[in-house]
Amino acid sequence: MGQDNTFDEMWGREDGLRAPYRSYSAWLEGEDPKRLRAKQREAERLFRLTGITFNVYGRSEAEERLIPFDIVPRIISGQEWQKLRRGIEQRVRAINAFLHDIYHEQEIVKAGRIPQEMISRNAAFLPHMIGVRPPGGIYTHIVGIDLVRTDDDQFYVLEDNARTPSGVSYMLENRETMLQMFPELFSQNRVQPVQNYPAHLRQSLAACAPAGSAERPTVAVLTPGIFNSAYFEHAFLADQMGVELVEGHDLAIVDGHVAMRTTMGYRRIDVLYRRVDDDFLDPLNFNPESQLGVPGIMDVYRAGRITIANAPGTGIADDKAIYSYMPEIVEFYTGERALLENVPTWRCAEPDALAYVLDNLEDLVVKEVHGSGGYGMLIGPTATKKDLAAFRRKLKARPSNYIAQPTLSLSTVPIFNRAGLTPRHVDLRPFVLMSPGGIRITPGGLTRVALKKGSLVVNSSQGGGTKDTWVLED
Repeated sequence: MGQDNTFDEMWGREDGLRAPYRSYSAWLEGEDPKRLRAKQREAERLFRLTGITFNVYGRSEAEERLIPFDIVPRIISGQEWQKLRRGIEQRVRAINAFLHDIYHEQEIVKAGRIPQEMISRNAAFLPHMIGVRPPGGIYTHIVGIDLVRTDDDQFYVLEDNARTPSGVSYMLENRETMLQMFPELFSQNRVQPVQNYPAHLRQSLAACAPAGSAERPTVAVLTPGIFNSAYFEHAFLADQMGVELVEGHDLAIVDGHVAMRTTMGYRRIDVLYRRVDDDFLDPLNFNPESQLGVPGIMDVYRAGRITIANAPGTGIADDKAIYSYMPEIVEFYTGERALLENVPTWRCAEPDALAYVLDNLEDLVVKEVHGSGGYGMLIGPTATKKDLAAFRRKLKARPSNYIAQPTLSLSTVPIFNRAGLTPRHVDLRPFVLMSPGGIRITPGGLTRVALKKGSLVVNSSQGGGTKDTWVLED
């Protein structure tokens, strides 16, 4: 079932069914393929009815697409999940501590664990946050940690998403769709629930409200608007939490607080879950051309009168060069060895690393340090000579803009198509909520799947799809 000795999460390496899939596989063997094909079509119809789409940029105009959904779940045992959960929690605590440190004492720089220029010259470092302590000391209210698997017991962190992680709406809709189509499977397999994420998100955000807020703090979701690629998710989460979805023009500074316009006049907001990038958040403090943010919101924030989730300036933790230091960051702030490993990473800003990368480009994956969505990336083994030559020029011109990593053999999970069950590469984005009361991790997360045979690129913007992710109770 696996391809080229790739680890398959259903079949392992030696065509022996793995334990988490036994109950599901027994059910699957008794199913008529015609019924499953009909269910796959039904899933597509449900997604279309719900309006689960995303926008693809880079064309003459944004194109709206349906995200492909596969009906074969990705199944993780309870024991596997416990190990992942501990590693994710450790990592998120370290990231939050790192953000506090770099905007205050910079002890990690003084200790020589990270070079000063890695912070001060980083485009995502926000000088406006120096000396600012967010309400409750929380910078990373919502985090997505991208994981890949290469073997039965080997997971790696591929990326940290601490700025505005997206995709949780697809996780929730994937589960809702599977519950509608195959309700019997969930009791048979004792799958842990994910549906309470919106309630947990609201509770977690409210727990981060600034001092002096009402007993039931007012929470709102700030969206850039309907033309944003993740607008569906912004509207979905606001609706599921029972809070207002607002745009910049709906907000104003009233009596030193951020307030939203209502039919009854302005109403104060305590917590703003923003899906607007730092640069567009406040035209008085950042990009003066921005029509998406709120003039003066950073002054209210620095005065401690509103919580912005995630905190401004968290984007530096998404930087792929900073990622390469995460083992040191985890150890520095927790005193423990990192439970989840990083993918080995060459920082092209370093001359020896650049020389190695240029000599071995056809074997490596090269990424922009601030890149996302699978854009601006080279996968050496599948690149053309023209692509390789173009990236050599880019690396020589701006080496500090890139990191490189080995091409990992990502695990596969079967998808259901005309050929039956066919292996495809996957990753996993678990979602983490952090508040002064603790850390809550939804069991599972968003499994993204590369639908093209042999492809390692799982991003929806590059043709990838999604699966429901089951974490079992055992």
